[in-house]
Amino acid sequence: MQKQLIFACLFTGVYDVNRSETLPNNDYSLVEKWANSIMSLKLHGIIFHNSFSPEIEATYSNEYITFQYVNYNPVYNLSVYRYFVYNHYLSAHQNQIESLFITDSTDVEVLRNPFIQPLFLSNPNALFCGDEPSILQNEWMIKHSTHFRNQIPEFSAYEENFANETLLNCGIIGANINVMAALIKELVQFHERYNQNNKAAYTGDMGAFNFIVRNKFNKHLFHGSPVNTVFKLYDLKNTDCWFRHK
Repeated sequence: MQKQLIFACLFTGVYDVNRSETLPNNDYSLVEKWANSIMSLKLHGIIFHNSFSPEIEATYSNEYITFQYVNYNPVYNLSVYRYFVYNHYLSAHQNQIESLFITDSTDVEVLRNPFIQPLFLSNPNALFCGDEPSILQNEWMIKHSTHFRNQIPEFSAYEENFANETLLNCGIIGANINVMAALIKELVQFHERYNQNNKAAYTGDMGAFNFIVRNKFNKHLFHGSPVNTVFKLYDLKNTDCWFRHK
């Protein structure tokens, strides 16, 4: 077991609300850039999936990339269920891991080894995550969080308190394992309580992440450069940030 890991999930054959499409099964090209970026830096990644064939796993498994098959639970949407997968894995392996990043699998690439960066090493109690060139109080997030606002009395106060803060993006999240395990447990508990009956056209993933991080992890938080490139800028020339997110 490696002490520094990067996790990602790929659940296919199920309608993805964020993409407005269903990704095809057994298509390694969906995660190829993610995997290649990890291999090029000699890091170690685990891709949790529900559809890769044994042949695909055998072909692309190596000392840097491993595959972990999981049964997708349709009670939760694709974006949310990943936290349950990670929480289950950490329940058995947390003591063997020192640091962890979890990322999206189809639109994130690793540009620099995050685990050796001075900012990461000098802030062992901090959370590092992606962000977007937007504030929390934007039209999309207001609609995205309606489901939670209608259930959680303090949600509106949180939205007001952090209205002009940068919108955090959960496509890149990392820290030492104790911080990450605590965050993932918080997310699982939140979604178990508030998101099982979500019939809205939004996953609730971003709403839950921003709510929990701003309320409980905000004092030791780093986002944006150098953690991530500008979201959706498609900055192919950047070599300074740790991750590129589109």
